[in-house]
Amino acid sequence: MEASSPVVTVRFNRFLPYWAVFQTDLRYTLRSWVYRLWVLMAGLASTGLLLYRVGLHTEAGLFQSAAAQCSDVIRVLIVGSLALVVVLAVSAISGERGTVADSVLSRGISRYQYFLAKWHARLVVVAATFAALAACVLLASYFLFNDDAHSDLSLTGGAAAVLTVCAIFAVIVSWGVTIGALTNSTMLGITVFWLALYGSGFLLTLLPEPWPSPQRQLARLHFMLQGQFNSELMTQLLLGCAGLSLLAAGVGLIGFSRRDV
Repeated sequence: MEASSPVVTVRFNRFLPYWAVFQTDLRYTLRSWVYRLWVLMAGLASTGLLLYRVGLHTEAGLFQSAAAQCSDVIRVLIVGSLALVVVLAVSAISGERGTVADSVLSRGISRYQYFLAKWHARLVVVAATFAALAACVLLASYFLFNDDAHSDLSLTGGAAAVLTVCAIFAVIVSWGVTIGALTNSTMLGITVFWLALYGSGFLLTLLPEPWPSPQRQLARLHFMLQGQFNSELMTQLLLGCAGLSLLAAGVGLIGFSRRDV
């Protein structure tokens, strides 16, 4: 009597398609010209502005505290990064419109997993890159701008400032990916997103205190880097950014699941 062959049980990991798309998008984003242009421009602009401020600080005798110098550089970094971050976010799905059907229908991945993988990959890339650039600016400002070996930069304030800006970028990336998933082309998605971004930013500037607005947050960056910030207001801002990001993800998941790919 022949011995029965052993039964091989194959376990399927339901998160494997998500993880595959997540890793692929990370590699693709890090190698894309938009990302490399962002890092190159941000690095050159930050370095050039820091060297210019050092020259004014040492040669012309125009003294400003390290927190003031650092806040100016970070503001330039934020404004200069915004356009390319929008392109990275909107093109996450709209830039692959011709291959989405093949990915979803032929590779065993659901639309929910595909959207979440793209969203999480762009969030990780943007947040990690900006945090690294801002950390370099903080470190350089700490050593370059000091008076009698004293700097008014605070470690806690610097971490709070970077965390706040990363939270705001998370909202921008979340809505950018959502709008890109719901539009038919990258250019249309970028146009719609810029209109929504400028419109919402203008409306926020009209709201009274204590409602946060981009203009007020950038103006307070100097004091935040010194460690002078309200922990309660910052917590509310972070929770608000998290809520807006989750709302964007919900809208994107529902809309993308019902669209033709």
